[in-house]
Amino acid sequence: MTLVDRPLIQYAIEEARDAGIEEFIFVTSRGKGALEDYFDEAPNLEASLEAKGKEKLLNILRSTNMPSGQIAYIRQHQARGLGHAVWCARRLISPDESFAVILPDDVIASDTACLKQMVDAHMQTGGSMVAAMEVPSEKTSAYGILDIEEDMGSLVRARGMVEKPSAGKAPSNLAVIGRYILSPNVLTNLEKTEAGSGGEIQLTDAIAQEIAEGRGVYGYRFQGERFDCGSKAGYLQATVAFALERPELREELSLFLHDRLSMDKAAQ
Repeated sequence: MTLVDRPLIQYAIEEARDAGIEEFIFVTSRGKGALEDYFDEAPNLEASLEAKGKEKLLNILRSTNMPSGQIAYIRQHQARGLGHAVWCARRLISPDESFAVILPDDVIASDTACLKQMVDAHMQTGGSMVAAMEVPSEKTSAYGILDIEEDMGSLVRARGMVEKPSAGKAPSNLAVIGRYILSPNVLTNLEKTEAGSGGEIQLTDAIAQEIAEGRGVYGYRFQGERFDCGSKAGYLQATVAFALERPELREELSLFLHDRLSMDKAAQ
């Protein structure tokens, strides 16, 4: 899916690169072959753009190229949840290093990349860390929710995590969204994690096991605005917000939105 003029996955890659990440594993499924092609080189197209003097487009195209050896693809054959997707990549992840997980449909607009903020904080805390944001109480059942042991402002130490708690049962309104820095112990936990909410293997259950075994898990209140591009409304909101940040689009789009809203208001 394209957000303004780049696919969502490109935003995720750029955020990871800004955080200093150099090796990437994509967990994909049937029908996602275009993803592999997108990050491959296209020498004929590059030569054509260069011959036509289209330097701007050429630079955009080259920014999507991934050097050989920096990228790998793993197929998840069954849709068994996020925890299972991460587990599928276990043999490509170092047993001695923390690793990051990005869900591309969570797009975050921020001055400093969300994952970079988390990497900087993780250097102080160690353990595992999840990106967190406050959500209305009536929406907590749509998220993994942190049970807070200690609130330190931007950082919270988690006492537990609950995946999609039923109405009125959430331990807080601090929700986990699609950015994680995880200890390799989480992969070991996933080996033993049974299907939970929705019949899926939940990543939050494996992270919660870290807390049960006395290892630190932290929530990080990131600076930025998150858009859920997995929903129609969130995708449209992100499109408008990101387009308004583009100097070549801002004026024309602002005028259109103003006129359209004025027309709708007059019609009422």
